[in-house]
Amino acid sequence: MMRFSFKKSKLLLSVILCLHIPHIIGQNKIPKIQLEKSQISSEFIEAKIDSIIAVLTLEEKVAMTHAQSKFSTKGVARLGIPEVWMSDGPHGVREEISWDAWSEAGWTNDAITAFPALTCLAASFNPELAEEYGFSLGEEARYRKKDVLLGPGVNIYRTPLNGRNFEYLGEDPFLASSMVVPYIKGVQKNGVAACVKHYALNNQEHWRDKINVEVSDRALHEIYLPAFKAAVQKGNTWALMGAYNKFRGQHTTHHKILNKILKTDWKFDGVVISDWGSAHNTKEAALYGLDMEMGTGTDGLGTGTVNHYEYYYLAKPFLKAIKEGELSEDLVNDKVRRILRLMYRTNLNPNRPLGKLNNKEHYQTARKVATEGIVLLKNDDNFFPIKDQKGLIIAVIGENATRNMTRGGGSSQLKPLFEISPLQGIQKRYKNATIIYTMGYESGAPVYDKVLPATLNQDSLYVKAIEVAKKADVVLFIGGLNKNHLQDSEGDDREDFDLPYGQEKLINGIYEVNENLGFLLVTGNAVKMPWISKTKGILQTWYLGSTAGLAIADIVSGDVNPSGKLPFSFPKELNDNAAHTFGQISYPGDGVNQEYIEDILVGYRWFDTRKIKPQYAFGFGLSYANFKISDVKLDKENYTKKDQIKVTLEVANTGNREGAEVVQVYIGKHKSKVKRAVKELKGFSKVYLEKGENKLVTISMNVSTLGYYNTDISDWSVEDGTYYLYVGNASNNIVKKIKFELF
Repeated sequence: MMRFSFKKSKLLLSVILCLHIPHIIGQNKIPKIQLEKSQISSEFIEAKIDSIIAVLTLEEKVAMTHAQSKFSTKGVARLGIPEVWMSDGPHGVREEISWDAWSEAGWTNDAITAFPALTCLAASFNPELAEEYGFSLGEEARYRKKDVLLGPGVNIYRTPLNGRNFEYLGEDPFLASSMVVPYIKGVQKNGVAACVKHYALNNQEHWRDKINVEVSDRALHEIYLPAFKAAVQKGNTWALMGAYNKFRGQHTTHHKILNKILKTDWKFDGVVISDWGSAHNTKEAALYGLDMEMGTGTDGLGTGTVNHYEYYYLAKPFLKAIKEGELSEDLVNDKVRRILRLMYRTNLNPNRPLGKLNNKEHYQTARKVATEGIVLLKNDDNFFPIKDQKGLIIAVIGENATRNMTRGGGSSQLKPLFEISPLQGIQKRYKNATIIYTMGYESGAPVYDKVLPATLNQDSLYVKAIEVAKKADVVLFIGGLNKNHLQDSEGDDREDFDLPYGQEKLINGIYEVNENLGFLLVTGNAVKMPWISKTKGILQTWYLGSTAGLAIADIVSGDVNPSGKLPFSFPKELNDNAAHTFGQISYPGDGVNQEYIEDILVGYRWFDTRKIKPQYAFGFGLSYANFKISDVKLDKENYTKKDQIKVTLEVANTGNREGAEVVQVYIGKHKSKVKRAVKELKGFSKVYLEKGENKLVTISMNVSTLGYYNTDISDWSVEDGTYYLYVGNASNNIVKKIKFELF
């Protein structure tokens, strides 16, 4: 016979009421203003969490720390504790996946808005737009009843071969930090947790599940961790995902850097979620900061016990270790406390909005991000914009003109309600000109972890493309990479820096018959450009999602003036990139270990310091307007370590139409006592100007941001002495250099 004391019964009733009240509030649709007035304090929530933990059984607590399906974890039905539902989606909420397999669930109501990939968002250099992007994405996740959105990704662009670079925010930690914080805030306004990934040093896909990264503490803290730190301390992200790779011999999903740096130094109070299959050890997972284990087995409840959810590292083995006294119950209590805190922020949040899907505002945001992120790289003889006029024949050549770019690519693949191709967008915009299209080349279908051969005769495609080019006044070649395996895709890296599928030969052939050639480059990565002289104009168009074709037509036609800037450097040769300079041990490693020999000199830091000329520099991007930066001034000549540095300058639009310029502020230490880059990005501002308009711009930064990570004290230090401030519109186009002193 079960016995209940009155005291325990009262406590249990209190817990049940506390857990169910949010659902009652949501069902009654209390107006938002009332919900805000009734907001529960964090102290009250923490007290409730303690009371809930007190009545959970050990088995229930352990069950909350590991998956029950591909994308969910268990709740506790008897107490009304809900399940936690997650979804992939740094740039769109992934279609529903089967409970126990990687196949699509086959739903008919899970089509979404596909937003541009994060390289495009980074290229916008617009933090306000990043928040709008995050909010729209969060609304879609909320509508789809997701509690955790598995994104954004902030791993640093170290090599142009990384198959997953298109999901990240570029090569510079300051830019990535500036863009990720508003993104997180936007998502989480919807009561959906952003899950920042992949912590840490997951900078390649090749051998990602086993490679051991060796990197200095300075590079770790100065290059690879700042965006994560900003996500935690400024963005207040509610979740963070571990990575597959090792760091100094230990898997990063259960690593000392989780407890020491993330949870202790940065005071992260959210949950750490494993990447799918990145947990490897029960004791380390328990001790070193992993809170929710996902994806360890690939067949779940299907074919046996080995990969059954109950046999995950944080499942029965964890339970057994606690019961036998090998591990403390305090470990699971901390994990459950964090999970319950996540719930009160998401699925137990009484102020949680309802969400929206595929609405007009989301498509407008997607299109705006796309147009602001497209980068004009070359524009000889004002090739762009192209006017729509009768008698004009435009040949559109290239598979990427019609190829679906939201499918494939791994976990970020999407199922949009629609995707407007570049060809469709151009056809829709150009009503007077004649548009003729031919494929030019074929790449094969996107399949994860496999390369499928092309099905059409490549020689025939080539011959037809040349014939079409001969007939045209203007040729728009739309090529680049795609989401195939060994291209821009999760699971492995590119094997070649050149354009794939015979595109260089095709460009050369088109040029022989028609020199009026523009290239719309669809990639998430830099590519080699030996063919650059054969083109008059080049647009870097990224993967743009649902409204891709409309945004591309906006820029090509001149309806929108391009204002994007490159978030990473384009090297001329692969070995010009720092990671590829030091041989195999630097990239991709020897199969076991890898050394980041370039240390802190990543991206433009490397090009500047080693005086290597890139093909296109970080921060570079042209416009249809002309801008002049002048009258650059510092508010002081000498600063103390407590000061703020304020830069004022004037930006003028001297062109014949409206546009936007991104003013970039870099700072470098003169004769530093430690190795430093010539300069580092410390501030930027996107300035919108009408024709003939001038604006006064102020950019401020704390002196503390000039520090380096001092390995002697395991903390940040700011050197006294002489510094130089550089202002320009690209890392290699500086219009003003000012000397100042720091005491």
